[in-house]
Amino acid sequence: MPMGETISITLAPDTLRAVRESVEAGEYASVDALLDEAVHALQRQRREDAERLDDIRARIRRSLDDPRPDLSIEEVQEDLDRMFAEAWHDTRRA
Repeated sequence: MPMGETISITLAPDTLRAVRESVEAGEYASVDALLDEAVHALQRQRREDAERLDDIRARIRRSLDDPRPDLSIEEVQEDLDRMFAEAWHDTRRA
């Protein structure tokens, strides 16, 4: 594995303590390994967040493009009441 660039960072005391404790406990071979994993976890979380946001946007777009007529507030309330009643009934049976 090629050597990376050496940088200097400043961590809050609590963060530095947690890093040192993790390395000393053997959870990570080094501070470098811990930081590598942390950065990869952050990148993975950002990708997952972006995918969720894309999914939400697609669902909104499908909803806006839906040719069916809009529901009245009364119809929405009736649907919600029915769903909550079903959920309540299902939890009571469990």
